[in-house]
Amino acid sequence: MKAEDLFYDKKAGFDRLTRSDKTAMQTYAEGYKAFLDEGKTERDAVTELVRMAESKGFRAYTRGEAVAAGDRLYRVNRNKGVTLAVIGKKSLKDGVRLTAAHLDAPRVDIRTVPLYEDSGMAYFKTHYYGGIKKYQWTAIPLELRGVVCVCHNGRVKTVNIRVGSGPNDPKFVITDLLPHLASEQMAKKATEIVKGEGLNILIGSVPSETEDEKVTEKVKLAVMEHLNHEYGMTEADFLSAELCCVPAFQACDIGFDRSFIGAYGHDDRVCSYTAATALLDLKGTPAHTCVALLVDKEETGSDGVTGMQSRAFDTFMADLCRAQEVLPEECYENSICLSADVCNAFDPNFPEVSEKRNDARANCGFALVKYTGARGKSGTSDATAELMARIRCIFDKSDIIWQTGQLGRVDQGGGGTVAMYLANRNIDTVDAGVPVLSMHAPFELIAKLDLYMAYKGFGAFYKD
Repeated sequence: MKAEDLFYDKKAGFDRLTRSDKTAMQTYAEGYKAFLDEGKTERDAVTELVRMAESKGFRAYTRGEAVAAGDRLYRVNRNKGVTLAVIGKKSLKDGVRLTAAHLDAPRVDIRTVPLYEDSGMAYFKTHYYGGIKKYQWTAIPLELRGVVCVCHNGRVKTVNIRVGSGPNDPKFVITDLLPHLASEQMAKKATEIVKGEGLNILIGSVPSETEDEKVTEKVKLAVMEHLNHEYGMTEADFLSAELCCVPAFQACDIGFDRSFIGAYGHDDRVCSYTAATALLDLKGTPAHTCVALLVDKEETGSDGVTGMQSRAFDTFMADLCRAQEVLPEECYENSICLSADVCNAFDPNFPEVSEKRNDARANCGFALVKYTGARGKSGTSDATAELMARIRCIFDKSDIIWQTGQLGRVDQGGGGTVAMYLANRNIDTVDAGVPVLSMHAPFELIAKLDLYMAYKGFGAFYKD
């Protein structure tokens, strides 16, 4: 055998792309960018995914309905997660082909009693969500998104709020300190440059024209008058709201060659989108039932009713299994899961934290990650050699450009995905995702080649 046949060489995949691949890759990237701009919260992402699914013939599944091969079904979990399924030719006792990704991303949440006035300016108090570098969230334009549940005459009315995404919309901002006065600030550790309690969002400064001698906070009153006029809110309605600020950047191409996409929320909407669209675009009826599970709360530990540790997925699968008189446990033990989450891409600007042989690289394709975790593989499921080989065979047979990845140098840090929660259900699971530069920043980057290969890789997996 030649040396090239004996060695494993991780290299960019451009020379393996056909002309049709290059055209399809650009077209697919445009759809993905539009999804990112529309789905900047998990609620908005679910709404968009349901719209896309229904346009492809999917319908909401109701417990007790019969299921038949070829049925295209979905179930929404509290407007913050969605499960998509295509029923296969084989019984569910033979298992499913499962992908699992998360729709939430780091952001700045509005607190339950947020509105205050100070020095003639109105602000929202916040609590950051997920792992962020707090200093990165100052001095950038922000959008306000979410819902407010207003109590009116004893009834609950849900009001959608979205300010900052339109071309003529105002934006919001967390101010930063000018360098001329920042000598003490710049001497601090990065974790202390901006405190969590300092992430206060500037929202206005014009006082109300209402004549009321009892009111001393006229700017705060003006804000509440606006919110009441636009959304029917009083200040008490913040208590039953889910509002957040997200970066107002639009997804865009990066580089002279447009080879990268820069945007907010690649982690993990890039894997949610590729896993979902690969299922929506599936032709015919697959051998095994295929399921895409898209959840919330991964960035805070996967807890809660919409997180991966919720029983919502088990309930959905039990409903399907019951329709075929199959035990869910039997289905799980014969299933395979790609835990669809991003991984770090090797960054030449920060080589000291990476292990160059093992970390994934941009433009080298869809990344399989055998284990994540920290220190001595803590917090990981660690896929079996047999499963790794099986997925390798699927990708190679379908000519997928793929690579392997890990999470930097040993003892450098660490992190986890939802993989262990699926593996704990006795489902053979391995991580697979798209490498990301500047992960968890308000503006992240991915390579279009890796995006497209993830889409093709998930499609090949569903067809296995």
